Amino acid sequence: MSELIAFLFRSLCGTRARWQGCAPGDQQRIYFANHTSHLDAIVLWATLPAALRARTRPVAAKDYWVATGLRRWMATSVFHALLIERRNVTRQENPLRDMLRALDRGDSLILFPEGTRASNLEPQAFKSGLFHLAKDRPKIEFIPVYLENLNRILPKGDFLPVPLMGSVTIGAPIRVEPGETKGSFLERARSTVWNLHIA
Repeated sequence: MSELIAFLFRSLCGTRARWQGCAPGDQQRIYFANHTSHLDAIVLWATLPAALRARTRPVAAKDYWVATGLRRWMATSVFHALLIERRNVTRQENPLRDMLRALDRGDSLILFPEGTRASNLEPQAFKSGLFHLAKDRPKIEFIPVYLENLNRILPKGDFLPVPLMGSVTIGAPIRVEPGETKGSFLERARSTVWNLHIA
């Protein structure tokens, strides 16, 4: 079922992964990308090779993905998404803790460090969670990704996709450099994503 769903979304959006800075591999990774559409996580997941897709979990907002039975089924049974609380964050409902647990189980993750969808092509400022993950798990590869045109395929507020071509560009891994501050790392991470659009 997962392979069929992935094929359908790749076909719908006309997307294939362009590996510019690294190649598909068995390394545990966090793919971090710009966020402009509800299609983003699904399409990035769908463009990964099947072996990587099987152990890569999109991190997604629980309130959106449990809102209907179909979304809940897709999130849990097809994408194996890590559903996180984004509105009522508490010590018990801590997104960072849940992500660290998933990483410690050997999962790779798909993240959107802006935290919410943006209307601009250039990514907004990244939230601090990406830095804390990179600092706490330095052996994991952090891979920038730029998703293009998905906001036009499924514009905000629309329910039916428009037949256009999207693209997924995957860059070279980055890590927190010795002595690098949180602000410096987050801006550098944001720039690596944006530079994939410019390249």
